[in-house]
Amino acid sequence: MEFKRGKLSNEQLIHLYRSLLLPRMIEDKMLLLLRQGKISKWFSGIGQEAIAAGATLAMEPTEWIMPLHRNLGVFTARGMPLTDLFKQWQGYKSGYSKARERSFHFGSKEHHVCGMISHLGPQLAIADGVALAYQQRGQLKATLAFTGEGGTSEGDFHEALNVAAVWGLPVIFIIENNGYGLSTPTNEQYKCDYLVERAKGYGIEGIRIDGNNILEVYDTVKGVRDYCINNQRPYLIECTTFRMRGHEEASGVKYVPKELMETWSRKDPIKNYEQYLVNEKVITEMEVATIRNDLKQSIESDLKIAMEPEYWEPSVQEEVADLFAPTLPNTILDFTDLNNPILTKKRFIEAISEALRQSMVLYPELIIMGQDIAEYGGAFKVTEGFVQQFGKQRVRNTPICESAIVGAALGLSLEGIKSVMEMQFADFVTVGFNQIVNNLAKINYRWGQNADVVIRMPTGAGVGAGPFHSQSNEAWFTHVPGLKVVYPSNPIDAKGLLIAALADPNPILYFEHKVMYRSMEAEVPDEYYQVPIGKAALVSEGEAACIITYGMGVHWALQYQALHSEASISILDLRTLAPLDYEAIEKVVKATGKVMVLHEDNLTGGIGGEISAWIAEHCFEYLDAPVMRCASLDTPIPFNIILEKQYLANSRLDEMMQKLLAY
Repeated sequence: MEFKRGKLSNEQLIHLYRSLLLPRMIEDKMLLLLRQGKISKWFSGIGQEAIAAGATLAMEPTEWIMPLHRNLGVFTARGMPLTDLFKQWQGYKSGYSKARERSFHFGSKEHHVCGMISHLGPQLAIADGVALAYQQRGQLKATLAFTGEGGTSEGDFHEALNVAAVWGLPVIFIIENNGYGLSTPTNEQYKCDYLVERAKGYGIEGIRIDGNNILEVYDTVKGVRDYCINNQRPYLIECTTFRMRGHEEASGVKYVPKELMETWSRKDPIKNYEQYLVNEKVITEMEVATIRNDLKQSIESDLKIAMEPEYWEPSVQEEVADLFAPTLPNTILDFTDLNNPILTKKRFIEAISEALRQSMVLYPELIIMGQDIAEYGGAFKVTEGFVQQFGKQRVRNTPICESAIVGAALGLSLEGIKSVMEMQFADFVTVGFNQIVNNLAKINYRWGQNADVVIRMPTGAGVGAGPFHSQSNEAWFTHVPGLKVVYPSNPIDAKGLLIAALADPNPILYFEHKVMYRSMEAEVPDEYYQVPIGKAALVSEGEAACIITYGMGVHWALQYQALHSEASISILDLRTLAPLDYEAIEKVVKATGKVMVLHEDNLTGGIGGEISAWIAEHCFEYLDAPVMRCASLDTPIPFNIILEKQYLANSRLDEMMQKLLAY
């Protein structure tokens, strides 16, 4: 191992040594505590410390880093107090995640460290989003994201590198190639000679270095950082290293050949660097002992404080409250507060477009991203003309990589920038599902970082587009804590709810029915206004029964009402599916006693089941009949128009209402 100090002073070399040694000594202590049963799990980075410590010290303190679970050196090099780290690892309420997360699955905005999730790829795209924020603001900064050799097989790795390359983002991607993905060796993980060769496929530069040499890591990352900033391009670094302990402690290392362990033990990053410093007379053996003793005392002292028993009572109220970032008061008028508004007839699609335009003006940093949304104006022309008004930096065509764009949106939020992603069809959300349900939805609950992201979801049947362009999938997301789900049924609500969604600092899935785009129109205020999220609307008032619905279901209910004037029907438009307006539901149930829950989604697993259960549990004494559901068939959506009509709930509404009213 050849160390080249370059222009580094003795003080800098010693600082690197302390930063390299500290995570190793902490780990030694944590492994002891693990054996004593005082912590429950540990992912060891022993043998890999030079990568995390060297790379972090090469970055500026306010540049975001996306570490993984073997990167303790990132956390310590960023100066996180050891007492806080120890409390986190013990699952204490005073830890970074309020006892909600484990080991390294947490972050800190103060230290510009983004907490990982167990899925290995999603961190990379978040780095893209942060780098985009730096770029938009003209800041001379870069981001750094870690992955392992196993993680490079994930689709998120390829998507993130491609987006960074296409958009010219200052992102440093580091691969820690430690030889094994749990027990699977690299020869079963990939077939190229070196992972850095993949850089060529994305038109970017890359380099392969000795990850156990802290001076090589530090110097390389520092130089690459300058390159990324000066050229506004990403860079790939493959660091060769070895994992000296198991994937996690329970798995052990029996699958690793003994001679391989012996070879890499001779390449220990700490022993070799320490010996280099002594040989070069940068430090003496006595000073080494002093540094080790100082660090040991600091660790023991902080651990003693952190091990003090913590007494606290869990609070359901606090747990639920922390799902979402607080919505701050804003100056946007509610629709009902408008005084003599100027009304203009607008189609549903025009109302959505106007909400976006007005929000782009209000929030000068707001970015819209999606496939074909720039010059082409989007598949449904919602953003037509936006490029001319706001420019391509804010109205961004994306490669076809939904997961990376959702991740990039989260990265923008880390830097306080709002974003809208257009999912070209709601059906395509499946390839961005992990980012939405595991990153966007959980991040505020996990470590207090909000996700200020709106995902527009063109949805629904009625246009003969078949199983992959017509499905209703809103119910998937109402099951996920931390997401808000909005579904307007008319142009007035479409504009006001989208404006409210963009004002909200939390992740929102905003469903837009494709049939409504050009078939529904109304007198819509030209003013900038909002319709509150989480509030249902009583569309019509009757006594015989009520239809609780949303989206196209509202229009099916109105059509039924028009054809059956003899029946006095209340129609409740939910407008928001998460959170539900239970107060409005209870009120309409009390007023009618007979309830039909109507939706376009499939019957089984649809939101109607949840609403029916809630009514049965909380409003049973007001019911004069069983709660009934009218929904689409439990089949995929067929292409043929005749079959599609049969599939949709509307084809059974008349029959179901007769049954309800006659009960």
